[in-house]
Amino acid sequence: MLDNKFKVVVIGSGPVGLTAAHALSQAGIDFIVLEHRASVVVDVGAAMSIWPHGFRVLAQLGLLERLEKIGVEVGRTMSLTLEGHKYKENNAARAIKVNHGTCQFMTHRANLLDVLYGTLSDADKSRILTNKKVTNITTHADGVIVHCEDGSTHKGSIVIGADGAHSFVRQKMRELAIQSSSPATPLNEEKPYLSEYRIMWCTFPRQPGGEPGDAFDIHGTDVSLQTLTGLDRTWVFVYERLENLTPERVAYTQADVEALAARHGECAITETLRLKDVFPLRVTAGMTNLEEGILRHWSWNRIVLVGDACHKMTPNLGQGFNNGVQDVVVLVNELYRIVPSGVVDTDVLEGAFARYQAARIDLLKKEYAGSAAWTRMSAWRNGTYRVLDRYIIPAIPWFDGFFISKVVSPRISKMAVLDFVEGEESFKGKMPWKNGIKVRGKKLAE
Repeated sequence: MLDNKFKVVVIGSGPVGLTAAHALSQAGIDFIVLEHRASVVVDVGAAMSIWPHGFRVLAQLGLLERLEKIGVEVGRTMSLTLEGHKYKENNAARAIKVNHGTCQFMTHRANLLDVLYGTLSDADKSRILTNKKVTNITTHADGVIVHCEDGSTHKGSIVIGADGAHSFVRQKMRELAIQSSSPATPLNEEKPYLSEYRIMWCTFPRQPGGEPGDAFDIHGTDVSLQTLTGLDRTWVFVYERLENLTPERVAYTQADVEALAARHGECAITETLRLKDVFPLRVTAGMTNLEEGILRHWSWNRIVLVGDACHKMTPNLGQGFNNGVQDVVVLVNELYRIVPSGVVDTDVLEGAFARYQAARIDLLKKEYAGSAAWTRMSAWRNGTYRVLDRYIIPAIPWFDGFFISKVVSPRISKMAVLDFVEGEESFKGKMPWKNGIKVRGKKLAE
């Protein structure tokens, strides 16, 4: 370990929290992860999409071979109307692979958790503590204390909140900032995210005729669907516009899930299948509102947020996890640079946290805006989106390649890697990476 006096307390063992565990371990920084559930690997959620910049970091962490066994690259992608009429074939994945050496990769969330947890060393696994529901966080001049419902306390140097869109760490950070600040100090909003859409998802065994990697986007007014086919299962997502914007969290029941599936049962999910054909075959299903928003402040004192805890985007493009990985990379790079100096003062940490947010914010805002626009174009939020999606873009055969090469790939190429991890470049395409992977025995500038 770099400094046995510096310790990170990570709250949350979801995909972003476990990625943080891997990165901190690689950096030689002591850590623990506190998870409120009884198990780390739980089958909640549905598909996860790993983009080239996310895959590149996971390859740095030594996970590439294991990951390739649990998922599949996106292949042919078709756009359909709700009635099942095909009006476009999307070549975006092909263009991304040409530019970066790999494209979007689909896997089941539980399988990703299994790889992220299973590839930790035994020593690192012992640092993942379950049944630890956090009830309080206190900060001091030289550290933090995290209190759990079971009566245990855990001391560290900083807290990383990787506890998702409904983050307790974010809530507590705001409370502490209010207690210690003047009334004029700018604060995060108590409920920083708004929802305009809800999502229902279900997964079922892969059906005859469905090839691994197949993807369908089904578009209509105020509702859209996505169908993704993995190695042994298929995921369907139904996006439905809410009557009103809301900052409130809604706890949907299975009855709500079934009612939404019935409302849209006649909607196509492929050229030959309707939602009503496969919903009875579901293995898991769920529903939630889709929060959107970016916090103004990602840190306070010795507390810092990553992933959905500080920014939340719609999932149509599958960028949530990838942006959480980028948060972890940039943050751990900052910690790696300051921890060897010894006991780290709060003002030094605040400077590192400010640099972390500043380094992430511009690219994040573009990813956020892109996801928001695609969600609304898919659900034909207005006449402009409908005409663009249904008629204009399908009439331009070169549009996908042009848009990827001029807008999407330049962003991907700028994404960060762990700058202290030596290794080989796993993915090479037409567009060079702006941040190179450190070659063993050489400096990046050489």
